[in-house]
Amino acid sequence: MPVTRAAPTSQRTDRPRIALVCGNLEPARDGVADYTLHLREALGHRADVWLATVGPAAGAAEPTAGPRLIQVAGGWNARGVAALAGALRRVAPDVVHVQFAPSAFGYSPAVGLLPLLLPTGTRLVTTLHEYDWWSWPAHVPDRLWRLVERRRWWDRETLALAPRSSRVIVTNGAHANAVRGRLGVSPRSVPVGANVVPDPSADRPAVRRAARSRLGLPTEAPVLAFFGFVHPVKGLRYLVEALAMLVPEHPGVRLVIVGGFASLALSDPEADAFRRELAGRAREAGVADRVLMTGHLPAAEASAVLTAVDIAVLPFTGGVTAKSGALAAVAAHGLPVVVTAADPPDPTLVDARTAVVVPRVRDAEALAAGIRRLLVDADLGAQVQAGLVTLLADRGWARIADAHLELYGECQGGGVERGRSAWARAKPPAGAASGGGHDLPDHHG
Repeated sequence: MPVTRAAPTSQRTDRPRIALVCGNLEPARDGVADYTLHLREALGHRADVWLATVGPAAGAAEPTAGPRLIQVAGGWNARGVAALAGALRRVAPDVVHVQFAPSAFGYSPAVGLLPLLLPTGTRLVTTLHEYDWWSWPAHVPDRLWRLVERRRWWDRETLALAPRSSRVIVTNGAHANAVRGRLGVSPRSVPVGANVVPDPSADRPAVRRAARSRLGLPTEAPVLAFFGFVHPVKGLRYLVEALAMLVPEHPGVRLVIVGGFASLALSDPEADAFRRELAGRAREAGVADRVLMTGHLPAAEASAVLTAVDIAVLPFTGGVTAKSGALAAVAAHGLPVVVTAADPPDPTLVDARTAVVVPRVRDAEALAAGIRRLLVDADLGAQVQAGLVTLLADRGWARIADAHLELYGECQGGGVERGRSAWARAKPPAGAASGGGHDLPDHHG
């Protein structure tokens, strides 16, 4: 049976009503869940927002004001999706917005049936957090997929979601190109915001000193940080090796790995095995006493650690693009960053302008060379830090909420007249700063 915390539909306010559908609401284990909770918070200032899932919802604990929560038991299968559709019909949102990633839904295609079960006229929006790598069912010839996708009958990854959505949102150009090529749809691009930001009222030097003391880091030692979920594809093996190469020239250098190992993409046994592997590599390289793995931290604690370090390093084996939430988080903390180049490279991540870009992945020597540049050149650090902040200046959550409300308004949810007036009231007052408290300051898979 569905567990629904929501005001009865008769108790409507004059604000837009949005239902955010996510595979789960466990931000400690899933980046899409973390994104969804941040989006709900940002939208909640100007809209009535429900969270809806058929998965676990450990991250949706009800605060004083209380998020509206629709949680249906049964899992992501046809029966669970049918129950979710029924619960959504009772809430009657103006817009149903699905946050799509196969991993977030346990690689079940059932969420793709949701558009077929909602009332005719429901305004549906889908954000594609992951795309262009998965299909269901597998092994269907590409020519058959192209036949149905070009007619917008079905999509190999989202089933009916993307074809039947009033608006499709993507977070990067590669996904946009894939959607256009398959469905003939021009999606809208909305960037991913930082999931961890510093407290603008905090005394940063005091936070830095306290965090270094708590972590046992020397006061003046150069400290590197990785931030995000700690998975094999994040390149940590090569970062540990690179650290060992830097020790002779920088004897005080340390590395803090900030993030949890277990996630939807890495089971608990796999996560434990990878943690042991990294610890073993650090011992073999002679840097075990220089590597600290914090595990998953609450946002405030993660922010304090990022405030305490000097250089961020994101050595992903697939390369880094500007869509990375981890990149936005380290930028929000004023850190210069070393990244590995994606293939094709992200044109906005320019070496010595917005980042130090390592041209090769899975290459400890190249990674050490990139880090070395920042360790010896403070001016370079200031330059890439400033360039990255400028690049990501539109990543504040209030601005992201603005972009979503504009899209929702275009869908005219809840009826044309009511929709128009509600969306008009949801807009920020003229002259108000669109960045809000989550904007990147000038100075968190």
